[in-house]
Amino acid sequence: MTSIAAIIVSYHTGRALKDCLHALAAQRGLTELVIVDNGNRPEMQGWLARFVEQTAHARLVTAAENLGFGRAVNLGVAASNARQLLIINPDCVLRPDALEALVDAAKGARSPALIGGRIFDIHGQNQRGPMRRELTAGRLVSKLFGGAGIDMPLAPQPTQPIAVDVTSGAFFLMDRAGFDQIGGFDEGYFLHVEDIDLCKRVHLAGGEVIYHPKAGALHYGATSDVSSVFVERHKAAGFARYLRKFSSGIFSRVLAECLIPLVFAALMVRAQLADLRRGR
Repeated sequence: MTSIAAIIVSYHTGRALKDCLHALAAQRGLTELVIVDNGNRPEMQGWLARFVEQTAHARLVTAAENLGFGRAVNLGVAASNARQLLIINPDCVLRPDALEALVDAAKGARSPALIGGRIFDIHGQNQRGPMRRELTAGRLVSKLFGGAGIDMPLAPQPTQPIAVDVTSGAFFLMDRAGFDQIGGFDEGYFLHVEDIDLCKRVHLAGGEVIYHPKAGALHYGATSDVSSVFVERHKAAGFARYLRKFSSGIFSRVLAECLIPLVFAALMVRAQLADLRRGR
């Protein structure tokens, strides 16, 4: 049987992390559970230590600082010997059959293959992240001003796995060889957009990004105790890095440089309004 490791990065994550880990511990076929503590409160660190002690296939990797998501995932992957990797956010709770569905969808997929699944909120409503189109400057502007952007329609949902440009980094499965082939996560991203970048590089390497609607997970979302300004600032930096990295030709590069300040300003205004609503 193929070995599979779940890689979870946690930073100031609340109760959702416990739900995530308990669900992973019950997944059939999971052989390793690697938790990267990117910075948690002492009470959560104590809970994680006890969880690892009581869970035979779990291990804890402690970062000296908040490394950022992609760099911390790469650290967790390096601590694993598994042949397949389930990268999952600490605010995702996998359905009992989700891992088996991801593994089935990976069979026959063109390597390097990245297999994502359906995410839904606490009300059971599907979220848009798993089915997306390629990120372009035009689609980014559309998204900032209320358009569809890179999002694809949620309905009708496919009934079988389908190829997509981009799937969510909330949870996905990759073969270790494919992950290594494309160099893992680009550590130049701190938080956000690194999953879009990863999908782009899968395609550039001749692989496939697959969405499987029968692999599902509850996605709480925004569980880390950080301000919206912190999150949106790094998201803006991520978009800037992506546009500079993948823009080709003089016109595209000039357009990207003109767009980046607009993206930053729009996201900062949105973040400040969100923090005001939350009383920060």
